[in-house]
Amino acid sequence: MAGIPSRGVEIARRISGIIEFLEKTSIETGSIDVSMHRDDVGTRAELPRVKASKLPLPLEDKTVIIVDDVFFTGRTARAAMDALSSFGRPARIQLAVLIDRGHRELPIRVDYVGKNLPTATGERVRLRLENVDGEPDAVWLVKEEKA
Repeated sequence: MAGIPSRGVEIARRISGIIEFLEKTSIETGSIDVSMHRDDVGTRAELPRVKASKLPLPLEDKTVIIVDDVFFTGRTARAAMDALSSFGRPARIQLAVLIDRGHRELPIRVDYVGKNLPTATGERVRLRLENVDGEPDAVWLVKEEKA
C-alpha cells in the first residue's frame, strides 16, 4: 500500500493494520509523493512542498494499492501513478479511497471505496484525522463561499 501524503499515508497505515489483524499476514506500506507529478505544478503561485517517497522495493511482481483520502477529478491519482513509475513497474496498480465524491476529469476508476459521497461543484469535503491533524477523526461537507 502506498499512501498519498498526508492523510492517505495514515489511511493506508490503518487499513494495513486491520488486514494484518484479520488475516494474520504482513502488509508492506509506504508513501508516494505526487507534488512534482501534478499537471498543475507550473500554474501554482508557489511550488509545492516535496516529501520523500518511501516504498517497499522492488515493485516488480507486486500489486500496489495507492491510497488517498478524497477522490475528486482523478488528477492526483494520475500523478501518483506517474510518480510510482519512477520506482519500477508493479504487476498491478489499484486505487483505494476513503471518500469518492465524483466529478471525474480523467477516466480513472476507484477499486476500493469507503463511502461514495456525491457532491455539488460548489461543495468541498473536509477530512480530519487525529494522527495527522491533531483533531478527532471527522468528515464535513462544506459549501464554498463565493468571493
